[in-house]
Amino acid sequence: MGATTTSSDPWWKEPTKDQWYAYIAAWLGWTLDAFDFTIFLLIMVPIAAEFDVPLTAVTAVFTITLWLRLVGATAAGWMADRMGRKAPLMISILWYSLCNFIAGFSPNFAFLFFFRAILGIGMGAEWPAGAALAMESWPIRSRGFMSGILQGSWGLGFALSALAYGFLFDLIGWRGLLWLGILPAFVVIWVRIYVKEPELWVENKRLQKETKSEVRTPLFSIFKPGLLFNTLTACLWMASAFCVYYSIWALFSTYLQKELHWTPLMVATPLFWANIVVFAGSGVWGVVADKWGRRPAIIVPAILAIFLTPLYLWTEDPMLIIGGFIIQGIFGGSIYSQNPSYLSERFPTEVRATASGFVYHQGAIWGGLVAPVLTYFAVQMNMGFAMPMLISTTFFLVLVIIAVLLGPETRGKALTPDLAVLKLVEIP
Repeated sequence: MGATTTSSDPWWKEPTKDQWYAYIAAWLGWTLDAFDFTIFLLIMVPIAAEFDVPLTAVTAVFTITLWLRLVGATAAGWMADRMGRKAPLMISILWYSLCNFIAGFSPNFAFLFFFRAILGIGMGAEWPAGAALAMESWPIRSRGFMSGILQGSWGLGFALSALAYGFLFDLIGWRGLLWLGILPAFVVIWVRIYVKEPELWVENKRLQKETKSEVRTPLFSIFKPGLLFNTLTACLWMASAFCVYYSIWALFSTYLQKELHWTPLMVATPLFWANIVVFAGSGVWGVVADKWGRRPAIIVPAILAIFLTPLYLWTEDPMLIIGGFIIQGIFGGSIYSQNPSYLSERFPTEVRATASGFVYHQGAIWGGLVAPVLTYFAVQMNMGFAMPMLISTTFFLVLVIIAVLLGPETRGKALTPDLAVLKLVEIP
């Protein structure tokens, strides 16, 4: 679907205007989603102090937020496969924006807990609708690269939250930082005016109705023979990847604040630059994915990340911590570049959004356990944060490598409107 061009054309001229609009909508939604979510990682210590609750209790907010992402992802995935990609994307952006804004008015910890927790529903809903919209609308030749730019935009959102924390926390406090979370709501205007449903999805839906073979329960279909092994290996990959991410990022700012006593601006420095590097690194590994395959673009940086992790966790030297953490952004921070493309390519059009949303966000269930478990070992077991973070990061990087090796290679796969689910699930 899209413009007909020759391979000699520059890749950026190949997509149509509508394809660019769809991609930009998904990109903006994911970037600002990241801002709203990650700002909380930077203000857990002052929140614990204001409401006089243990830090472990505050990390539980983070955990429940991640767990509720699965609810939003499953619901939005079903909506996106049955009714279109556009509506659930708009609903999700409004949802997480309003929840973050309201949380800034919290009179007590229970109020904050509730609204930050249900923010996870909107977060989870954004990814399957946005990823399906972007990948189905994009040409094959540069899909891996643009998948990296899309997923890497999470790093830009995190960088923006680090910047806001470093420069605004002393002026507006943690409440003001949450109030900034209303800004993503304006993206809905763009989506409403400029974005169209992917032609691929529209044609697939027409075929389903014409042949009276509509997939009404896409979530159950991905666990039937023919798709089961693919689903399970994808779930292992995503669960491990989420645990890697939160082993690296979730408590890094807490570690710098509580144990090394860094100032807000000092904490913001490695977080900001590492996330800028995540964005750039995701694009680089996206190029690798288009040239050599999705699996090498995940496995190679994961291997290198294992050896980089001790560089910034076995030292208290600020320069080594900052330098090592920034470099980690290229590797451990960029193993996610193919999440949108690889998940989209592994599943048929009839179930793509549901499958991508479920597989991706079931990983959040496991990732959500990382912060409280590591905090328990760090605080209650008096291990400090560095060693638990090091062990967890390394272990789950190894699992990522194994899981991706078990999965298929999908580079160059065409996403078509053809009906495929019934044929696949009937395989004995």
